[in-house]
Amino acid sequence: MKLKLTWLLTLFMAFVMQLSFGQEKDITGTVTAASDGLPLPGVTVLIKGTATGTSTDIDGKYSIKAKAGDILVFSFVSMKTTEKTVGSSSTINVAMADDIASLDEVVITGYSTTTKAKSSVSSVRVSSETIENRPNASFVQTLSGQVPGLNITTSSGQPGGNSLVQLRGVGSITGDTEPLFIIDGAPVDQDNFRSLNPQDILSVDVLKDAGATAIYGNRGANGVIVIKTRQGGFNEGLKINYNGFVAYSSLQDDDYDVLGAQDLLRYERSRGNGAGAGNSNSLFNPGNGTPLTDAQIAAAPNFNWTDFFFRTGVTQSHTVSLSSGGENSSQFTSFGFNDTEGILVQSSLKRFNIRSNITGKSSNGKFNYGTNLTLNYSDSGEPNNIGGGAINRNFVLGALQSVPYLTPEDYTNGAALLAPLSFTNTPLFLLDRVETFTRVDEEVRLIGSANFSYALSDWLTANLLMSGDYQAAQNLRAEGPTSFNALLFGGAENPTSGFQQQNNPRTFAYNQVTSLNASKTYGKHSVDVGLYTEYFKTHFRTFGFFQNGLDPRTFSPGDGSGFIPVALDPASGGIIFNDNPNADIINTGLFSYFASADYDYDERFGGSATIRRDASFRFAASNRWATFWSVSGRWNISNEAFMENSVFNNLKLRASWGTAGNQNIAAPVDATEDFFATGSGYGNANSIFLAQIGNRDLQWETTEQVNIGVDFGVWNNRLRGSLDVYERETSDLFQQTPLSATVGFTSQPANTGLLTNRGFDLQLDYDIIQAKNQGDLRVSVGVVANFNETELDELPNSEGEIIGLGRNGGRLGEYFTLRYAGINPANGELLFLTADGDVTENPNADTDRVWLGKNIIPDWNGSFNLNVDYKNFFFTTQWNYVLGVDRFDNDYAGFINEDNVGQFNFSADILRAWTQPGDITDINSPTATNRNTFASTRFLRDASYLRLRFASFGYNFPSKYLENTGISSARVFINGENLFTFTEWRGFDAETRSNGSREFPTPRTISFGFELGI
Repeated sequence: MKLKLTWLLTLFMAFVMQLSFGQEKDITGTVTAASDGLPLPGVTVLIKGTATGTSTDIDGKYSIKAKAGDILVFSFVSMKTTEKTVGSSSTINVAMADDIASLDEVVITGYSTTTKAKSSVSSVRVSSETIENRPNASFVQTLSGQVPGLNITTSSGQPGGNSLVQLRGVGSITGDTEPLFIIDGAPVDQDNFRSLNPQDILSVDVLKDAGATAIYGNRGANGVIVIKTRQGGFNEGLKINYNGFVAYSSLQDDDYDVLGAQDLLRYERSRGNGAGAGNSNSLFNPGNGTPLTDAQIAAAPNFNWTDFFFRTGVTQSHTVSLSSGGENSSQFTSFGFNDTEGILVQSSLKRFNIRSNITGKSSNGKFNYGTNLTLNYSDSGEPNNIGGGAINRNFVLGALQSVPYLTPEDYTNGAALLAPLSFTNTPLFLLDRVETFTRVDEEVRLIGSANFSYALSDWLTANLLMSGDYQAAQNLRAEGPTSFNALLFGGAENPTSGFQQQNNPRTFAYNQVTSLNASKTYGKHSVDVGLYTEYFKTHFRTFGFFQNGLDPRTFSPGDGSGFIPVALDPASGGIIFNDNPNADIINTGLFSYFASADYDYDERFGGSATIRRDASFRFAASNRWATFWSVSGRWNISNEAFMENSVFNNLKLRASWGTAGNQNIAAPVDATEDFFATGSGYGNANSIFLAQIGNRDLQWETTEQVNIGVDFGVWNNRLRGSLDVYERETSDLFQQTPLSATVGFTSQPANTGLLTNRGFDLQLDYDIIQAKNQGDLRVSVGVVANFNETELDELPNSEGEIIGLGRNGGRLGEYFTLRYAGINPANGELLFLTADGDVTENPNADTDRVWLGKNIIPDWNGSFNLNVDYKNFFFTTQWNYVLGVDRFDNDYAGFINEDNVGQFNFSADILRAWTQPGDITDINSPTATNRNTFASTRFLRDASYLRLRFASFGYNFPSKYLENTGISSARVFINGENLFTFTEWRGFDAETRSNGSREFPTPRTISFGFELGI
């Protein structure tokens, strides 16, 4: 009986086991990278031996039906294939180890992600390794030279100042030309990153072709830059990291070779004007009507005003981050502080940052969520009126052109400079401004996003992404009542002059994307489809005032205690102080619905398509909606059977074609409407008059782009890279078109003209020496290159050319001027070419000007880089280059302007000016009759350059040295920015994209820092 019972129980248990193994159940989990714990989207999950499978979503989550005993195969490009056997648990989490490459194999394509092998778009990822610990207050500056086709120009040394970012040329004439920036799903202002902490950034993806940007529709015409910030990892203990550095910034070198005091005084004596000639009305005039003797000249002070207005700026930056995670949640928190002293007096930036990123999921893995929030405060000191010729306001002018025989000891106060009023006292005017003028911009900025997803089934997911960007600023300018400027412009009738201007702009932008995404795999076929709606709304509010009249006894910048109420002149009855308030309200909005579809066959062939319908507040109802689209395809040639055993381990051909829109045009918000305004009319009576004639036909600028590209890797990826050839055509350009003056206006905004950009992007990396073991020598080099040319067409006039803009078939911004031909040896006059090429001293400015085929937009830009690792040392350099830029050197024009004698300093070149017949020189006679008569190419210079943009040297401490210290990682480094520049440009900064003068140049910076991990 006992034996029978045993057999019955055995049979029963076998039946139960067979039943349990044969029953399917839902298996869920998260797939992460073992190297950093980050989720991996797009991982293929297959049941071994079958065609049943799925893929992970954007958060690395997956769900699949499987039986106990089934083997799940996890595969992902660049990761080692992992197998897991299904047991009693319904949750299987996998950490995949690196194989050949790493995280950069995950590619962002619009609102979704995929693997690099399955991507058919042109995009480049920049990792945190090349962004963190660099002493740039704005992270945008660190991207320079790292992405082919991305041209970043920083024309100001102001800490945190704006950079001009253009992708694949200039996409509009008067509209927005910069890419859309997205931080953790939140669209943000592309011109203001001074308040954000670069240390929080995990990666930056640059989307370049229509296949990637068309899905962004109304804001994707100029490309898209997607920024992801750091996250915590699930099942991860607390990690604490510290990053800090101290940096020293200084003025870059110039080649103007300005005169010292003794040479300048001798030159003034020879010209019979200025302190050297004894007839100056400045505070330095020891000759008092008699030319200075050699002894007096030798005894004169020789002060360097460049070193006075420019200084060594000191920066300190500190960031502490904490990350941790449990089974169903994770967090990343950081605290940042940055204090940057600019190299120009009164320039500074102080910043405080807090970030909190949280991710989580339900226990069954169907519901996932994430929040990203950053709170930032910045206090920016910005010198005012930089650029141009304001001798009483522009510190850069004082630094460059002030006479060296004046010193700061000559300054007492503003009142002492009023009489006699002399341009020679320029540095003292500006020294007074340093003492009495205040400009401060304070900003509070919050950027937040929240994303939620729910798996309705193993193939269908609902998603919601909400984001907001809030900016509140206080902009203060105050000129003290005892300042030179206040006393000069106030005069005797306004003894308590001076002003305080304050503006308080506030902007809130809200964006919401709702989507339904489906993903199915059928054997070797996989299909992904997404349906989306997007809503965007901004609210702008500002209020400010301009207060005239300040009481010096109680005035303090930013405070109202010194304000003087409106006063009347007792003699005339006129208003002495007229205070002006201002206020504005602007609301804008966009709405869109769109769809995307992606197909893949066995990672050999694939394609994508998007279509998007957009509506913008800017246009009349008849033109409010527009449709944008794209198609793209790829062929993974290296995955074909005939490529086995070839030198190519990766070879992929890509192509895309599509359109994107630009509604951010340089026009009034309501350019389609007619407006009237009130003001003074006939007899000074209050009147109403026409202020704007609207154009109801105004519509979108549309950019159509074609891209063909190839990605390749040979010899086990020892040589790897990509090449893209593209053409972008922007139609319906927003421009001013002529109107008859009889309507009260001479022009009106309209859509007319074509602008084409065509060129190629190239990125190459080669491992010269590959490390066989950890610590072995590794040497790699890389090249980033872009060539781009612009072409205008269909300009809005019968001549097909607009001076300052260009001509049909020519370059955007092509110069149109007289051609300079040198100095006449016979008489020292300037020589020019006529339109026919004949030499003349008196050209006709109307008929002899010609198109030059040159402009300020570069033809080539990119970089060369070198990376060396040995043992635990590392060394990196990045050389940026720009070719085909032509700029007018108006600073040099001022340095050799003979009319400035006795007022400003000169370049030593002035000493070789023409003096007698037969002199062969490039400097005209001081008395040449045509010296300032004609604008020409005389000061047009090639501003191409090669610059050591970044260099880094450091050491990673081995873990054996950190045992029992409580420290898990440690690194020290020294970095340099803008260290050397090779160029024919003689000014301080060849990078500046401007034909202005006396601009604030970017600095040379050296920093020292360390990192600690606990």
